[in-house]
Amino acid sequence: MSAARPLTTMRTIAVTAALPLLLTACGYGSKATDDGKKTAVAAGAEKLSADEVKIGYFPNLTHATALVGVQEGLFQKELGGTTIKASTFNAGPSEIEALNAGSIDIGWIGPSPAINGYTKSNGKNLRIIGGSASGGVKLVVNPKKIKSLQDVKGKKIATPQLGNTQDVAFLNWIAEQGWKVDAQSGKGDVSVVRTDNKITPDAYKSGSIDGAWVPEPTASKLVAEGAKTLLDESSLWPDKKFVITNIIVSQKFLKEHPDVVEAVLRGSVKTNGWINANPEKAKAAANAALEKLSGKALAADVIDPAWKSITFLDDPLASTLSTEAEHAVKAGLLDKPDLKGIYDLTPLDKVLKAEGKDKADDAGLGAE
Repeated sequence: MSAARPLTTMRTIAVTAALPLLLTACGYGSKATDDGKKTAVAAGAEKLSADEVKIGYFPNLTHATALVGVQEGLFQKELGGTTIKASTFNAGPSEIEALNAGSIDIGWIGPSPAINGYTKSNGKNLRIIGGSASGGVKLVVNPKKIKSLQDVKGKKIATPQLGNTQDVAFLNWIAEQGWKVDAQSGKGDVSVVRTDNKITPDAYKSGSIDGAWVPEPTASKLVAEGAKTLLDESSLWPDKKFVITNIIVSQKFLKEHPDVVEAVLRGSVKTNGWINANPEKAKAAANAALEKLSGKALAADVIDPAWKSITFLDDPLASTLSTEAEHAVKAGLLDKPDLKGIYDLTPLDKVLKAEGKDKADDAGLGAE
């Protein structure tokens, strides 16, 4: 799914080509948008140790914790007089680059680029400090051409990018069927067609692909065009949960401003609680945020099924990130990464304890 030499050393792929290949769940390109907006703070609100916190996330549903938390002022409430400056990204590598450069301090991101960013810096760049979302990935197909899972053999199936989270998941599933596909070319018993999510619906309509293993809302956009859901990836995981979005922080910011990091995590936990208690209001808030960012809200026949397939949670599901990295290694795309230290869940556990919730598990991958 997502990923001694660091993760960026993809076999047979030049380092200069590696960055665009390890995108987050819904990468739509490589540009970042500096929204240039700071959230309004209440008069007289006390600042924390930093005047502002720069956060980054994607304008899509698997990042709804950030979308809703900013939209509803839930993060700002916890930050007091410390303002939020938000930037949105369309690809994992650009968000990691922004974190490295100090353009953002905290980000919502998928497992592949989180692993990539950590291993590329030899464990000196980021930490995963919390979870945000699980699920929201489906195999959707043309029902006239594919009626069963066995019918996938011999067909053309899209994934977002070579080496991204969904691409590795699909390659792993193919291997489990006993079929053979060359991971680099995508050729074999199934044709794996790497296609940008934003053009996948058009590719489906034109007939150039027979289906896609994709995240939401792309999966529901295809269904709105007549495709059928053949497999929900959550059915392949224990308890039907797997990490699709993490929260990361630069180690420098975590060290210098632990109170700000803790406040953002409190905002995230409270936002997830509000989302789960008010799913319809939260869905509307997420769609309103998307409309502000992209200029267009999602149609009801897209957002309704997409929203239902995503679980918003605080647990980073660390054991599934480790499994995703193993799948990438098995697919022949990545060398075995050393992920020890990628998590620091100390601030999250403090927040969870205050909320009367159990500590999160780092699956043995926590910082010393």
